[in-house]
Amino acid sequence: MADLPEFRIGIDVGGTNTDAVVLDAEGRMIAKAKRPTTPEVTEGLRAALDAVLTELGRGQGEASDSTGHAHDRITRVMLGTTHATNAILERRNLGRVAVLRLGAPATTSVPPLSGWPGDLRKAVSAGEAVVPGGHYVDGREIRPPDLGAIRRFLDGVEAEAVAVTSVFSPASGEHERLVEELVRTEYGLPVSLSHEIGSLGLLERENATVLNAALYGVAAHVTGALVAALAERGLRARPYLAQNDGTLMTLEHAARLPVSTIGSGPANSLRGAAYLSRVTDAIVVDVGGTSTDLGVLAGGFPRESAAAVEIGGVLTNFRMPDILAIALGGGTVVRDHGIGPDSVGYRIVREALVFGGSTPTITDAAVAAGRTPPDGEGWRARLGDMSEGIADMLERAVAVADEMVIDAVDRMALGRSDRPLVAVGGGAFVLPERIPGAGRVIRPEHAEVANAVGAAIALASGRVDTILPAGDSRSEAIERAKEEAAARAVAAGADPSGVEIVDLLEVPLSYLSEPAVRVHVKAAGPLAR
Repeated sequence: MADLPEFRIGIDVGGTNTDAVVLDAEGRMIAKAKRPTTPEVTEGLRAALDAVLTELGRGQGEASDSTGHAHDRITRVMLGTTHATNAILERRNLGRVAVLRLGAPATTSVPPLSGWPGDLRKAVSAGEAVVPGGHYVDGREIRPPDLGAIRRFLDGVEAEAVAVTSVFSPASGEHERLVEELVRTEYGLPVSLSHEIGSLGLLERENATVLNAALYGVAAHVTGALVAALAERGLRARPYLAQNDGTLMTLEHAARLPVSTIGSGPANSLRGAAYLSRVTDAIVVDVGGTSTDLGVLAGGFPRESAAAVEIGGVLTNFRMPDILAIALGGGTVVRDHGIGPDSVGYRIVREALVFGGSTPTITDAAVAAGRTPPDGEGWRARLGDMSEGIADMLERAVAVADEMVIDAVDRMALGRSDRPLVAVGGGAFVLPERIPGAGRVIRPEHAEVANAVGAAIALASGRVDTILPAGDSRSEAIERAKEEAAARAVAAGADPSGVEIVDLLEVPLSYLSEPAVRVHVKAAGPLAR
């Protein structure tokens, strides 16, 4: 068995479909499957996993004594999931969090969770407090944390987790780690630390830290369901979860940083598009059943957003891919007065005209315009003898959809019109052959499961965003930041021997008493065996 090629499975849970693929050690596609995403997304995950395992068994020969059971050769399973995003958007299954800020008295004018939607704050917050502590931007201590005040606060709340945010903790996380030790030792609660999650910007970093703490229960449910699903099917593969930057992390790492899974779906699509098309710099348009996501590949990785990212009505500042989503998908409903924004979603196989249903959709409009997927043989015939009114409505819908895509591409291109455009997703066939604002349109093989491919081929990564002195010690400090980023990549599951620094950004900071630079370092590497 040791000499047989290994397989790995990538799974991505989307809003309409859950996709799964099996790749061999050389990255070749062995099996793929697409199943509807269920209201309880774990069921859709199990269905897609069963489907792809069945196809793998047929392709490899289940009973061959020379090759062994194909399932035994699966060594890794990578999952990109919407669990965390759905929990925040639906205000469901979130834990109660004690919100602790180290920054009194300077930061008391804007209390924690200011600006949060009332329903989300009510669902998450077990209480908030601002106590002395924190550092200056250059890493000097403002004053030690008031441990007595912290104990009094925690004694008065009923919480399932604690979120700790200290002023300028990206420059020094010492106070946050000190409070973490106190909370774990004396209260036995999990702790979310802001310097591990966000970057500069106190309120946005604090928001992300609180959301992270609120998602601990959701993360436990996801990892438990994945482990159980693998065990039920006799798979001894090591599981991983996809992160929002297109890389992977172990389940242990995900349990500590579940907020990192938000945005993993679009990131997986971008990475999968790069892998399938062999293009590293391009605009990617991922057309699903409900929406279309646009992103940009830079060096094979998603271009990251430079602005604060809003999640469920809350501004955060952790790293997220720069994604533009528009309400256009294969299941988008077509009407006399326009299209969408509603979609039939996974019901498209029953309700769209090309499947014998009675609801006109963008899929029907595209097929009527002569655009069909490779497996869409006979779809045009199923439209039958349309009335003139329906035919005109579908023709207008295609024109409106094309304009929506052209406008979105123009917004993402930022003035560059020479980038190729990679079309992926189950609804990619609805896109026209030429799109102004972009170069040639590339439609790679297996594009309909690009998101699952992106999960399967992803690396593990770690990042550091900190403030360092700009003087003589700068070089040594940057080397330490690189080492820490590499260590975080290893903690996320990377092979120590294969970790490389893939991104290093220095930004000088002005108006400080001592010269300083903000340094962002990202390390990535293949998964450890």
